[in-house]
Amino acid sequence: MLIKGYILNFAMEKNLSKIIIFTFIVIMSSMIFAISYFYVNNTYDNFEIEMNKFVQEYYLTKKKTLKKEINTVLEILNYNVRKSNLNDEEQKADAVKLLNSITFEENKSNYFFVYEVKNMNGGDDFAKLIVNPNRPDLVGTLISTNYEDSDGKKFREIFLKDIRETGESFTEYAYKKPDSDESKYKLSYFKYFEKWNWIISVGIYTDDIENEIEIKRKDLQKRVKNQVAQNIILFLMFLSLAILISIVISQKIDLILKDYENKVRKNAKELEVLNQSLEEKVKEEIEKNREKEQLLVQKSKFIALGEMISNIAHQWRQPLSELSSILMFIKFKYSINALDDHTMETKSKEADKVLEYMSHTIDDFRNFFMPKKEKEEFYLLKAVEIVMNIISSTLANYNIKISITIDENIKITTYLNEYKQVLLNIINNAKDVLIEKDIKNPLIKIHTFEDDNYIVLYIEDNGGGILVEPKGKIFEPYFTTKEDSHGTGIGLYMSKIIVEKNMKGRLRVKNIKNGAQFAIFIPKNIK
Repeated sequence: MLIKGYILNFAMEKNLSKIIIFTFIVIMSSMIFAISYFYVNNTYDNFEIEMNKFVQEYYLTKKKTLKKEINTVLEILNYNVRKSNLNDEEQKADAVKLLNSITFEENKSNYFFVYEVKNMNGGDDFAKLIVNPNRPDLVGTLISTNYEDSDGKKFREIFLKDIRETGESFTEYAYKKPDSDESKYKLSYFKYFEKWNWIISVGIYTDDIENEIEIKRKDLQKRVKNQVAQNIILFLMFLSLAILISIVISQKIDLILKDYENKVRKNAKELEVLNQSLEEKVKEEIEKNREKEQLLVQKSKFIALGEMISNIAHQWRQPLSELSSILMFIKFKYSINALDDHTMETKSKEADKVLEYMSHTIDDFRNFFMPKKEKEEFYLLKAVEIVMNIISSTLANYNIKISITIDENIKITTYLNEYKQVLLNIINNAKDVLIEKDIKNPLIKIHTFEDDNYIVLYIEDNGGGILVEPKGKIFEPYFTTKEDSHGTGIGLYMSKIIVEKNMKGRLRVKNIKNGAQFAIFIPKNIK
């Protein structure tokens, strides 16, 4: 009877194992397909948002370029005035010849034009047009501020008003494009040159800008499609791996149970052997859970890597623009034989500073993911600064202020890169909350506390706090409070694993007056 009971139990366990494996496959498949679905949808939704940001930033960059072009010309004119022995009229003639001959960005549509002001208050005799390669028929004639473009806009009144008030103006209007009889929208920058009573201007046609933006859009669309395809392949690989592991486990369980069943039929004494085998199986399952945990660690690193690449792109956008402007200035100076040693040295130093900044940025990025197996001693403030340098552009883009109060002499001993990953996860979580809730005057505060046992780092925000109860639920895997599944639910879970399991510390969260406070406890003198 006892043996029959054991056989019956074995049969039930065998069926149970199949049910468990089947359930595991179904759950894993559902989770992976759900993640893929939400990822693809969110990727395409965010594409338009990011594209709109790019357009705004691109137009701002073009405005800066126009302004820099005018300032460069003014530098050249002032330089020539200082160095030349010619009289004013001869200097003006040379300047007119120069301005008639140059464009920027190798586009003949981007030309310089100059008004000699006769009446600063405007009117039909407001100024004489002395430079305009696009309209040589108007050169030497009086220009009226009452002129209207094809949209009925008196754009000369607008920029003249700005000139009187500030000495410069950005104005958009419709004007004839070179090699065309059509009027196209144009963005121009006007600046007053007091010495000769000139208004020096340069513009760029917005259809050229839109063409460049469309090229960028197609490039980004291609990249998004490639990224989506790559991630779908990755998800499918995870699914295939999970199914394969499940099948292998199922087969092993069936073989083990069948072997145990035969042994029980022969001899009840082999129940002891069965117990030993079950203990080994428990160890095996623990090891498999550890492997799954490692997969989650890798996934969290991939997510962090994506955010890091985005931050690097933000960090490099401005220095690349500065380098372009420096090279353009040097090229322009050289083309007119005005490149002296002082200018070359000054611009070279500016370029070196920009390159040094970009080099530091990529070093921080490379070191962030460099694997380290051994604990090391490091300054806490330095680690925090490295993380902030990586995401500073993103925070600045959303006007999020950072307050850091850390004694520069505080040192801790733990796994540096893992600690930085925890910081990045928590700060990114605070950033996302501040952006999602559209908090006015968003702020992240970082400060420390130290006692005999722990070095504690506090990260606080003014995002209104955590509404989930109990609050420890936010550390559960795949749990997220972010709307429309913008979050993965992995970052905080992995942060808790890293701090409490790998570093033997504690990670706590609570609500304070205006938001949430995360506390990272790292023990002292732990080997």
